[in-house]
Amino acid sequence: MHVRTTVEITEEQHRGLADLASRRKVRGFSSLVQEALDLYLNEERQRQIDETLALEGSLTGEEADTMRKRIAEGWGTWRTD
Repeated sequence: MHVRTTVEITEEQHRGLADLASRRKVRGFSSLVQEALDLYLNEERQRQIDETLALEGSLTGEEADTMRKRIAEGWGTWRTD
């Protein structure tokens, strides 16, 4: 499913997109913008994963145990119906 939207870009960005579209022999900018958004969102997702992984070891053993217990308690109250 595609959703139409309006995005304001600078003249320099427009020229760059026009040049890229010409070199790739495509009409319009939609496919280029979709590709750029996919790249950006994938990079952002990876950045979030990296930040999360960097937290490893930031809790003491006792803090980690407390966190595990609270998570387990929370899951125990989760409705599944």
